[in-house]
Amino acid sequence: MTTHVNLTDPSLYRNRELSWLDFNARVLAIAADPATPLLERCKFLAIFASNLDEFFMVRVAAAQDAFEQGRPPSSADQLDRREVLDRVADTVRGLVAEHSTLWRDDVRPALAREGIVIAGMADLDGELRRAAADAFRHQVLPVLTPLAVGPGLPFPYISGLSLNLGLRVRDATRDESRFARVKVPPGLPRLFGVGEVRVPIEDLMQTHIDQLFPGMEIAGSLQFRVTRDADFDISDDADDLLGAVEDQLRQRRFGHAVRLEVREGGSPELLGEVTDALEVSDRDIYAIPDALDLTCLWEVVGLDRPDLKDARWRPLTHPRLVTETGQPANVFGAIAAGDLLVHHPYDDFRTSVERFVLDAVDDPDVLAIKQTVYRAGADSPIVAALVRAAERGIQTVCLVEVKARFDEQRNIEWARNLERAGVHVVYGFPGLKTHAKLCLIVRREGDDVVRYVHIGTGNYNAATAGLYTDVGLFTCRAALTEDVANLFNHITGFGRPPTFGELLVAPEHIRNGLLAEIRRVADAHREGVPGRIRMKLNALIDAPVMEALYEASQAGVPVDLVVRSIVGLVPGMPGVSENIRVRSVVGRFLEHSRIFSFHSGEARRVWIGSADMMVRNLDHRIEAIAPVDDPTCAGELDAIIDAMLADTALAWEMTADGSWSRVRPASGEEPVNCQEAFMRAATERPQAQGH
Repeated sequence: MTTHVNLTDPSLYRNRELSWLDFNARVLAIAADPATPLLERCKFLAIFASNLDEFFMVRVAAAQDAFEQGRPPSSADQLDRREVLDRVADTVRGLVAEHSTLWRDDVRPALAREGIVIAGMADLDGELRRAAADAFRHQVLPVLTPLAVGPGLPFPYISGLSLNLGLRVRDATRDESRFARVKVPPGLPRLFGVGEVRVPIEDLMQTHIDQLFPGMEIAGSLQFRVTRDADFDISDDADDLLGAVEDQLRQRRFGHAVRLEVREGGSPELLGEVTDALEVSDRDIYAIPDALDLTCLWEVVGLDRPDLKDARWRPLTHPRLVTETGQPANVFGAIAAGDLLVHHPYDDFRTSVERFVLDAVDDPDVLAIKQTVYRAGADSPIVAALVRAAERGIQTVCLVEVKARFDEQRNIEWARNLERAGVHVVYGFPGLKTHAKLCLIVRREGDDVVRYVHIGTGNYNAATAGLYTDVGLFTCRAALTEDVANLFNHITGFGRPPTFGELLVAPEHIRNGLLAEIRRVADAHREGVPGRIRMKLNALIDAPVMEALYEASQAGVPVDLVVRSIVGLVPGMPGVSENIRVRSVVGRFLEHSRIFSFHSGEARRVWIGSADMMVRNLDHRIEAIAPVDDPTCAGELDAIIDAMLADTALAWEMTADGSWSRVRPASGEEPVNCQEAFMRAATERPQAQGH
């Protein structure tokens, strides 16, 4: 007899913030792995630091606000907000100590052995110290601005993520001292070249900072860095969305301090002054054993040392987009011959997605182009192509999401440039971010008008398409392309949300549509039709979806989940989730695609799209998930998940206690690296053409 389990029991779920920190620990593990090429280890140290910055700016800031406002927990784990903040602080302290020690005791010495020397001022000999002093006097000192605190001089504003020296400056003749702040100038290299050695510029400044205060004594110093709340909300009633976002961007820099990082060994008295001025609690102060802000390691990653990096990967043109003579195939003809699936960065983004838009601009039969832009990147060829399309008289519509976090200013500039060129620019809805990845091209073919569509999981950004793994479907199937056209019309026009025949669209349909798929497989499995559920996504924290997966497991359905970062459910719990397996793959490419695969007997339903299983995606964004009905394309998507589940090089597995363990190959077996397998498979295809 099966014991009834209350699937709303908070003990069955993991906290979102703590789960994300587990993910960043997996990133750090790659940096710690001596098998990772040395400059790639530096890259992952920098990514870890950058990830943590954004985590505090957004997630910790939101948790602090919720705690101060007394809002009760809203997530399935129901963890008290004070406990969340305390546990986050304890976990982060452990991680940043590991991060700093790994840099100081392992990676930095390894760099020195390769001739890349990064040293503190105390490590320099006499000649180099003289060169450093000369560099400070001529290149750094002229850029510095001291800001002292005193009568009529309030404590200076400390910008978010800036690196600073706090100083106690004493005038011995008058027995008077003041606090002074000197900001590390962002326009200079953080790792400053002194001969063949690189010195952290803050160390160079601290050694010679007395030159900025002639006649004064430096009685104490403190290296510190502040992280501020960087999130904002736009009112649903905003009449001018563009103006509202710009107003919020101006306010962002004045967000309250959520974290104070200090270099160990600094003045305790100065720390007290900075803490009081910034109104930071002891819980939010993090003492770092070595250099602050290791995002500076991107300067090292950029060095021309291919021997210390992963072998360069050059994406290949999809075989169906190349003729037998090696020339680009007609992209519309290729799509008309049958649905086409691309997998980036193994399939070249530029010769597939970009070409789809660029060819449309130059095609005299194209009547309209409609595109969503979430993060386009700098100098986007696609955005430039939309400008050219409008100038050529093609009906051109671009939905620019000006609320895309940390890309707001760039997207505002794109939007204005597009409008000036005559593109119909739409900003979506104030209360919803438009996150769907869609491009619709309308083409005249004889007496017919045919729609061609690209539906993707990643942004229309060539730079990230070379670093992130994403999938995209090209199709001209009428039922699906009509749905995409109706969605564009809904966003740009005025009316009730349409009924879609095939597309699942948030916030109205995605959650219910996927819950129906999960329950359909589970119900059939109970009736003796064997089923399985497999999902690949970035985050799984939505309570109704997690409950449905638990129910499917209780029905005996094997559930395989490949989740890059946040996972709120726990596998392997008797009577609840013993049929659920959770994996995470973290490698040289950031796993970003979302694939949902449901098997029941011989029937298969596979979906791709832009949404993760999170409340923000399912309730507060316009997202789109499309069915992939073509058997070949659906098989390719299932093969991606197969490879993830077979990986023994990049994969981690979640255990029944909620912790993660590295997947290792069986004794005597070679590790299976799924990303390398995808690269190898791409090069072995017929007609493979490098970019």
